[in-house]
Amino acid sequence: MGVNSWLEDELYQQYLHDRGAVDESWKRVFEQGGAGPRPAQPPAQAAALPPGSTPPDSALQPLRGAAGRIAENMAASVSIPLAASQRTIAVKVMDENRRIINQHRTVTGLGKVSYTHLIGWAIVKALAEMPGLNHAYAEKDGQPFRAVHPHVHLGIAVDVAGKDGARSLLVPNIKNAAALTFEQFLAAFDDLVARARTNKLTPADFQGTTISLTNPGTVGTVASNPRLMPGQGAIIATGAIDYPAEYQGAAPETRAILGISKVMTLTCTYDHRVIQGAESGLFLGRIQSLLDGASGFYDEIFANLRMPHQPVRWEKDRGALGAPLPGVASSRTAEIAKEAAIIQLINAYRVRGHLIADLDPLGAEPSYHPELDPETYGLTIWDLDREFLTGTLGAAIGEGSPKPVAALREILETLRQTYCGKIGCEYMNIQVPEQKRWLQGRMEPRANNWPLPPEMRLRILKNLIDAEEFEHFLHSRFVGQKRFALEGAETALAILDELLERASRNNVHEIVIGMAHRGRLNILANVVGKDVKQIFASFEGEIDPASTQGSGDVKYHLGATGVRRCESGGEIAVSVSPNPSHLEAVDPVVEGIVRPKQDRLGDTRRERVIPVLVHGDAAFAGQGVVAETLNLSQLDGYSTGGTVHLVINNQIGFTTLPEESRSSPYSTDVARGVQAPIFHLNGDDPEAAIRALEIAFDYRQQFKKDVVIDMICYRRHGHNEGDDPSYTQPLLYRKIKEHPSVAVLYGRRLVREGVVSAGDVAALRKAAAGRLSEAYDAAQKGTERYEVQELSAVPGEDIAGFCPRTAVNRPVLDRVIRGMTQFPDDFHLHPKLRAFIERRRGGLENDAPIDWAFGEALAFGTLVLEGTAVRLSGQDSGRGTFSQRHLAFYGRSSAISPTAPRS
Repeated sequence: MGVNSWLEDELYQQYLHDRGAVDESWKRVFEQGGAGPRPAQPPAQAAALPPGSTPPDSALQPLRGAAGRIAENMAASVSIPLAASQRTIAVKVMDENRRIINQHRTVTGLGKVSYTHLIGWAIVKALAEMPGLNHAYAEKDGQPFRAVHPHVHLGIAVDVAGKDGARSLLVPNIKNAAALTFEQFLAAFDDLVARARTNKLTPADFQGTTISLTNPGTVGTVASNPRLMPGQGAIIATGAIDYPAEYQGAAPETRAILGISKVMTLTCTYDHRVIQGAESGLFLGRIQSLLDGASGFYDEIFANLRMPHQPVRWEKDRGALGAPLPGVASSRTAEIAKEAAIIQLINAYRVRGHLIADLDPLGAEPSYHPELDPETYGLTIWDLDREFLTGTLGAAIGEGSPKPVAALREILETLRQTYCGKIGCEYMNIQVPEQKRWLQGRMEPRANNWPLPPEMRLRILKNLIDAEEFEHFLHSRFVGQKRFALEGAETALAILDELLERASRNNVHEIVIGMAHRGRLNILANVVGKDVKQIFASFEGEIDPASTQGSGDVKYHLGATGVRRCESGGEIAVSVSPNPSHLEAVDPVVEGIVRPKQDRLGDTRRERVIPVLVHGDAAFAGQGVVAETLNLSQLDGYSTGGTVHLVINNQIGFTTLPEESRSSPYSTDVARGVQAPIFHLNGDDPEAAIRALEIAFDYRQQFKKDVVIDMICYRRHGHNEGDDPSYTQPLLYRKIKEHPSVAVLYGRRLVREGVVSAGDVAALRKAAAGRLSEAYDAAQKGTERYEVQELSAVPGEDIAGFCPRTAVNRPVLDRVIRGMTQFPDDFHLHPKLRAFIERRRGGLENDAPIDWAFGEALAFGTLVLEGTAVRLSGQDSGRGTFSQRHLAFYGRSSAISPTAPRS
């Protein structure tokens, strides 16, 4: 085991004391006689200590255990004819690419990549071109040999702190590292380090090391020549990363202007019997070129990690201001060009940032977009530390905002965190500057990632668990029946719950929801508060399970109304409108329900009754009624003060994938036509969903316009539970089957962050399942049954008994006629309509025939006089499609609409 043999002795002593104290793999080694006390081998070149060389007052302490083994190993290494090569390299490219990687991985909840990960991978890649550094010296029968290792087993030095504070070095190895992808290498590396620090390494982890990487720079060593153990041909050491000593006292601004990079020393200590100095020097040079980005080194890493960004590359500095020195007159144009480039880059992220956001829970990462690459605008890695004008973005940078100037790195980090995380926003097509500034002011200062209070996070978790347990309960109790489950989209329930909470705190009286059948039962139970016993009874009443449109399907189309008591203590009415299977047909119905409710409340600002439409992605893009409803949303006659649209984006229609069903990038692109802001979000991040909802709700209340939340998720089952989606999407559904639910993922996250314990999560699940079981048992005992009744035909002679008398007397009709035929003195009626008005004015007096349009106008007028508001809507409805109605009249410079008679 070479340098790790001290660990073997230490574990052997533990084994002798208590055989249960060591891992089973070590027990087998010790039982087979593979370890144990061994007499120290005298080093081949070590001289005995002269008897009088120790000061008389010194105490001699024997080196035993780990310390003794280390001494033996170091003495043994003296027998190897060592040489070393050193190289000092700039780490600018490695540093910047590592920063980009870690920013993205932090947003996506993944572990960070260290310098050592990248250097280790560069060693593996360099060995593919120079395999001689992976060879070692060997002897057989007294003859020297070169040991040619077919695989790269890269040893990783791990500094481990003991219980007594002493530090030791373990060097396990990554097996066959050259056969791994970078992501696999990263996982293997982190696994070795984690097991080394928890004493979980096995003998196999130390066997067969062919080349090693050690990093004394972590403790501040600038350069070192590590010792080489028998069996290896080379060991690579990295020093501390810092600015060159002569620039460490310079101001950061000065270093940025001069283009000074941090540096690091690389050392290759090698066995001179099989490796020559030229090979070693060239090998270090190859490592440097890879770390500078040669041969697509970072391109491969970014692709393997599914990074949506382009890596930075080594290039010469073009000057801080376009010239070698600042203040030179000829640099003025170049300076302006760079400042303009920064403004272009900021605008590009606001417009296109959503294209590289992390939005797909199933891991399909977006691709690189050139408009979001600083290099497109002539900016280099040397500009990252230089300060530029920030424009309107300055309000979002730094604690002392607004910040008129900032380093390009700060600018990029702010933009990426805001627009390329779990939320991607489309809003720059809005033509009203005030609305765009408002959205930027809400998103950029907190990078769309502000902390949520613990009580809110607990409520989110409870909502997710309630939604999931409801679906699981139906699945287990009503086997084989369709329920059009919400599974895969449970975050929608958390969004609607928070919408009610936020609305109740803002004096909203009612929320009216329209939706198709997917998830309807879950929302009726957990949002509206419908008695689940009724839902269970509707399953018990299933007559024809094979029917799609028959009686068994009706429970997915019914509506319900309830009153929700919120955590703030307020109450809010909430209803789900009935909806047939025609998906989006409910959209105008909901708007038509909301408008009179607002009018009756005297809600002239249209902010106390809010319509909410829940869509499927395929229906939102494919059904014309969506576009029609959006098109009417800002018209005076139809506006309800803005609708909150929630798209449950399953990324699939019945069986059709998005790329085969629409030409637009997003299913929500139809909403761009009315300049509605669109928030795309990752359905597996419920906190991002809540943040998007908060902005969306406040925007709707502020500007009285539609707003769209596009929640990208997945559908765990087929179109219904009897459909097998793997017929047409086998790969997609294999991935979905292995993907944990959002409730599971969020529960793990809160446990990891210390918000709840694993026991708390289990208790929430148990409580949710218990409530459903109790309701089911109660429904069974009560044997409640709900029968759907149909209205039978009514005999003609009985119809009169159902129809109240609505006739009015002659004076009322005369009043209506006067009102519709009188005009102000300064109104100039169209000449061709004078005869029309005269005929109406004398219509009743001359007993002339009354046409349909005249009769309709008389009916409208009498209703208005009785106090019933009349609203006639539709294109051309004022004049009439065939010029028969004329309830609105247009003069040469004014218009009058005599919809209410004037006496």
